[in-house]
Amino acid sequence: MSWHAYATAAPRPVYRTASNNNNSTTTNAAPRTTTSSSSNAPPTRSTSNSPDDAPPTTVRNAAAATTTPRASSTSVPANVRDLEDGLSDSPPDLDQSSPDAATRDWSRSFHGLSSERFSDAAAAALLEPIQADDIEVKPDGIIYLPEIKYRRILNRAFGPGGWGLAPRGETIVTGKTVTREYGLVAGGRLVSIARGEQQYFEPEGIPTATEGCKSNALMRCCKDLGVASELWDPRFIRRFMKEYAKKVWVEHVVTKKKKQITIRKDDEIPYPWKESKF
Repeated sequence: MSWHAYATAAPRPVYRTASNNNNSTTTNAAPRTTTSSSSNAPPTRSTSNSPDDAPPTTVRNAAAATTTPRASSTSVPANVRDLEDGLSDSPPDLDQSSPDAATRDWSRSFHGLSSERFSDAAAAALLEPIQADDIEVKPDGIIYLPEIKYRRILNRAFGPGGWGLAPRGETIVTGKTVTREYGLVAGGRLVSIARGEQQYFEPEGIPTATEGCKSNALMRCCKDLGVASELWDPRFIRRFMKEYAKKVWVEHVVTKKKKQITIRKDDEIPYPWKESKF
């Protein structure tokens, strides 16, 4: 009996794929991992407002949290009145039931107006002709008497303390002008009423404009009494300008702008102008 040897190959492993059949199994198959389609998105930061998420308290942020904001340097305190709203300076209301003249309300009273004439000495002082040396000339050709000259004339006529200006209303402040009504009281009686006015360019100039308004009212009240009445006489103005004034061409020392101004013949050209040959 002969012996035959047969060589047989080793059996290969069989891999079965999973199917929809629940009973099928996979032999020697490596496990499959499944990942979500959003697994590559960056992680999002939590927006929780819980106290645990707050930063730790340090000396720096603790001081910043307790510091109150500073007030603006341009803020105006609530108790400061804006000058453009007016000055709120109405004359006080006085008791008129008393016969005492010291309590007379000159903001409303017309006591003594045209009740009697001035004395001869007072009238002579008021109507005294104006000296040419006292008259000034503005660059635009307007002649005027300085305000202090009106006060000197009133002092000669009534004596220091014998006259005064009494406000007859509140100061009115418009966009560019300050105006107020005044009454001139002399010898204990009202002698004239006039409204003064003065222009201003900045709100900070309103207090100064109120003084100019008072001076303007004084000049207008004096006009009623005949003081310096020549300044409103056209013939006197033409004669004075011909004899005492002249027109000159000048140049501004900064802008080099040229213009013609009027000055007194005995005055020098004021700064910032200098004489120019046009």
